[in-house]
Amino acid sequence: MSAAEAQEVKNLLLREHEQYRQLAERHHELDDRLHKLTERHYLSESEQVEEVTLKKRKLAVKDQMEEIARGYSTVNGRFS
Repeated sequence: MSAAEAQEVKNLLLREHEQYRQLAERHHELDDRLHKLTERHYLSESEQVEEVTLKKRKLAVKDQMEEIARGYSTVNGRFS
């Protein structure tokens, strides 16, 4: 699958797949919080733990999104 086809599948899933859309929103929320932390010059110990936790959660959400996308067949335009 080309990058353009992958992007097309993601756009379709955002429009038509509720779980995918919810995961994308959660991924964005985690990313926003992570950016706020990384903008700081110094992180407390608890903030450092939060940063690592956010990165792990963000990756887990991304994995779930990719699994849904892989389940979509571009050949016949539906989920397999």
